[in-house]
Amino acid sequence: MATKDIKKVVLAYSGGLDTSIIIPWLKENYNNCEVIAVSADVGQGTELDGLEEKAIKTGASKLYIEHITEEFLTDYVFPTVQAGAVYENRYLLGTSFARPIIAKRIAEIAVKEGADAICHGCTGKGNDQVRFELAIKAFAPDMKIIAPWREWTIKSRDEEIDYAEAHNIPLKINRETNYSKDKNIWHLSHEGLDLESPANEPQYNKPGFLELGVSPEQAPDKPTYITLTFEKGIPVALDGKKMGATELVTALNKVGGENGIGIADLVENRLVGMKSRGVYETPGGTILYHAHEVLETITLDKETARIKQHLAVKFADVVYNGQWFTPLREALSAFVTETQKTVTGEVKLKLYKGNIINAGVTSPYTLYDEEVATFDEDEVYNQKDAEGFINLFGLPTLVKAKLDAKRNK
Repeated sequence: MATKDIKKVVLAYSGGLDTSIIIPWLKENYNNCEVIAVSADVGQGTELDGLEEKAIKTGASKLYIEHITEEFLTDYVFPTVQAGAVYENRYLLGTSFARPIIAKRIAEIAVKEGADAICHGCTGKGNDQVRFELAIKAFAPDMKIIAPWREWTIKSRDEEIDYAEAHNIPLKINRETNYSKDKNIWHLSHEGLDLESPANEPQYNKPGFLELGVSPEQAPDKPTYITLTFEKGIPVALDGKKMGATELVTALNKVGGENGIGIADLVENRLVGMKSRGVYETPGGTILYHAHEVLETITLDKETARIKQHLAVKFADVVYNGQWFTPLREALSAFVTETQKTVTGEVKLKLYKGNIINAGVTSPYTLYDEEVATFDEDEVYNQKDAEGFINLFGLPTLVKAKLDAKRNK
């Protein structure tokens, strides 16, 4: 589609630096096209305040605000927790699994509005451009995609601020605190500035850096105990109180943040090939992953648990790479759902200065039999049986050793 034919564009709009300047840029470079802004509420809180006024003031014809936090948690986050999927051992995928649901909703609105194109503010270096565009291809395959970072002459966030100032666009940031951040109910990420060098220690105790909690040093000297209840791998209650997904994660964020839980500093491998350093705050999510894993230790048999661990690495890659709406992800999720039929029970945890300490786990489907496992006298396990088992299990080792001895004579 030629530039002159684009009359209406739907923009993925957060009100941050990138998307704030994209509205006037689109109108300048695409024949004063109509720009419809779409913001997804995935639990970023006050970031949505004043967004409609700002979008209209900078040139948008209207703003959709889609409230999808509960759906985000139940349909994207919790299935990933059930899978035990963690990217490169540390990253709990906060940005990764938010992008597919946001892009899906934007694509649906673009189709409904009869738009000619969808625009996003993802950079040409990042993962999000892939996540957005794969979802758009799944739900609006014929829609043109505009990615200004792959077109315009702006080279840096400083130049973006220059553009914003020249166009009288209000910003909530300045050049000195210009971290690149992404926030939703699950996490907050920090990138850029001093964090670009892995040699620099993050300024956790600097006022305003951490937003979802405190550093472990600043956490209380007294531990906090909590009990989480799961049904088929889904968290349903905290300290005996039944809660919906949004209420539960919000409560865990509070108690986790207060105790310095869930701060991760890592250098990860981006999909586009480069390494990137970021600091992530995921207090409630870190607790949920830990509790779920503890519950599985008594509810899953060894072989199922082993296969699940192997597939969890692939599941994390699929989510990180933006492949949520694919047959592979659906197949992996089907396997995970089957494994979760018995992952029901309660997990008690002690939170203390950034640490999560196990304090007890129970399940009506437990596979742990105290009578079999005991070191005391029992009548259900014949220890003599171990001799035959070891002889068979060690047979290859025995045969090889004897044949080696013959050959070496």
